[in-house]
Amino acid sequence: MSSGKCPVMHGGATESSMSNMEWWPKSLNLDILHQHDTKTNPMGEDFDYRETVKSLDVEAFKKDMIAILTDSKPWWPADWGHYGPLMVRMSWHAAGTYRTADGRGGASTGNQRFAPLNSWPDNVNLDKARRILWPIKKKYGNKVSWADILAYAGTLAYESMGLKTFGFSFGREDIWHPEKDIYWGSEKEWLAPSGGEGSRYSGERDLENPLAAVMMGLIYVNPEGVDGNPDPQKTANDIRVTFERMAMNDEETVALAAGGHTVGKCHGNGDAKALGAVPEGADIAEQGFGWMGNNGRDTVSSGIEGAWTTNPIEWDNGYFDLLLNLDWELKKSPAGAWQYEPVEIAEDKKPVDVEDMTTRLNPIMTDADMAMKVDPAYRKISEKFYADPAYFSEVFARAWFKLTHRDLGPKVRYIGPDAPQEDLIWQDPTGAGSTSYDVDAVKAKIAASGLTTSEMVTTAWDSARTFRGSDNRGGANGARIRLAPLSQWEGNEPARFAKVLAVLEVIAADAGASVADVIVLAGSVGIEQAAKAAGVDVTVPFAPGRGDATAEMTDFDAFEVLEPIHDGFRNWLKADYSVSAEELLLDRTQLMGLTAPEMTALVGGMRVIGTNHGGTKLGVFTENEGALTNDFFVNLTDMSYSWVPSGKGVYEIRDRATGAVKFTASRVDLVFGSNSILRAYAEIYAQDDNKEKFVKDFVAAWTKVMNADRFDLA
Repeated sequence: MSSGKCPVMHGGATESSMSNMEWWPKSLNLDILHQHDTKTNPMGEDFDYRETVKSLDVEAFKKDMIAILTDSKPWWPADWGHYGPLMVRMSWHAAGTYRTADGRGGASTGNQRFAPLNSWPDNVNLDKARRILWPIKKKYGNKVSWADILAYAGTLAYESMGLKTFGFSFGREDIWHPEKDIYWGSEKEWLAPSGGEGSRYSGERDLENPLAAVMMGLIYVNPEGVDGNPDPQKTANDIRVTFERMAMNDEETVALAAGGHTVGKCHGNGDAKALGAVPEGADIAEQGFGWMGNNGRDTVSSGIEGAWTTNPIEWDNGYFDLLLNLDWELKKSPAGAWQYEPVEIAEDKKPVDVEDMTTRLNPIMTDADMAMKVDPAYRKISEKFYADPAYFSEVFARAWFKLTHRDLGPKVRYIGPDAPQEDLIWQDPTGAGSTSYDVDAVKAKIAASGLTTSEMVTTAWDSARTFRGSDNRGGANGARIRLAPLSQWEGNEPARFAKVLAVLEVIAADAGASVADVIVLAGSVGIEQAAKAAGVDVTVPFAPGRGDATAEMTDFDAFEVLEPIHDGFRNWLKADYSVSAEELLLDRTQLMGLTAPEMTALVGGMRVIGTNHGGTKLGVFTENEGALTNDFFVNLTDMSYSWVPSGKGVYEIRDRATGAVKFTASRVDLVFGSNSILRAYAEIYAQDDNKEKFVKDFVAAWTKVMNADRFDLA
């Protein structure tokens, strides 16, 4: 009998077959818009985790979590009998992937369970931490997500070791499939040094955006030094860039570095080459475990070996005591990694061995730790923390809370008895909204204001389009578009916006409504007018209650990362980029939480309404601009036209018979005809029987964008 090959394309390719992207690598890959399809979710569409977690017995859950920290398992013994430091590292690494540039990464999805994060070199042996917590997840089941457990474990660990924490919020929903849409870098190997193929550095040492970590497979910086070469000042420079890209200032950075290393140890008492395969590549018999081959005293993770402090399972000020008061020299760990050890140290200052409490060993510092002593700014902060332990504890507790909650979104999304009530500026707070005004009367005033359909729709779009589902920042709530720096962003066309705002602010004040609500209402009025001009009567759904933010509520620097440098929905690019315009459109669409059909409907509708940046006619495939028709799709799919490049990403749409130029277009416009998937959507909307369906779908997608940050409506 002949043997056959498996017909399934494992991982996209087999010995005998290739994926579409391998055959046609320049094809536009829409997979970014299809992540976390409901088919991957075993809980079903009716399960609402954010409601379910409210029934969790938090006190019982905390008691069980803390108890498990000192229940050492023979298959993975706890250092000094306490899993606290391991849980701190797990929570830290779950949250520490967050970066401000695109809001991706972080602890809010439980993505550490899946590749590539579950097999990153920097996450070695964190698979053990998650398995230690499995009895907790098994017991409390659907009432608490893995994402919340992974974030909370470190906080409870700190509490059990003596830190007064700042608080904790539940509400992180689990994903059930790897987040393939996150760009972690273009390197072809783990821990590849700078300058290699796909290096994330250029120039002197300019780190590629949106990346924050210095190497593929690391959460932060290389603990042995830049590219493994010890030099604390160079490492300090890397630390500063990395932590700035995580929204941390110098004081928060020192607090996190010191607080993270106040407890626990590094592991390098053995041969790293002897470790087994990573979880994603391990044998089926390992059941998801990776890096097998050692535990206890002989565990290898970073390769550095030793504890930072005298009392590694107690929250104290010992880190600064040893770092600042001892002289340190470079040595090699048993695993061959660079580390610093004290030139001279009193015996009672040494930490005890993890298994033998009668044996004391040298403490260690990494190159990153020495940066806290060598860099002038970090040194000054370290000395301040050393002199005032209470202040250090407070700053760390707040920074830890920020680290583990930065991507959870504003305070309105917090759940649970320990969620702090204090408003923090990084939460992007807004003022209270009102629902008591006459919405129809406000709409009538807007309609009679003299504003054009384009002005109303464009202003509402610009106010809402900053929303990022990655970290729940941005959006129309707060009307921050009227505040610096947003009011001066080139993408918001400051002169045009100022004219519209002057009209809408008066209407808002007269009605007792927020400016945020009135801006969104203006968009509704514009769309209803455009639909009526196309022969379709429609009412755009609207929910009042948005508040207005003030300048005091707005972190100027933190909002700079939200500035749009492109907007395919308004056919605008600020400059030429190495990434194609259509790929930038997909990235923005995914961040806004939109699907491919929703993107298609919005682009086609906004083109014919006339919302292009600067009023350009690119993609305005209609003779009836301002009406919400399906003309964009009708003319895009009309084979009586040809499409001719005319330079700089612009194309002419010509009549095949006469050669006359009928329309002009950008790459973003034409991709809806060239990409086979997008063309299928475009053809649906071009059909004669789908004119009303197009308007209905456009309105639904529009409403989704306007309400994306209305977490109070969920």
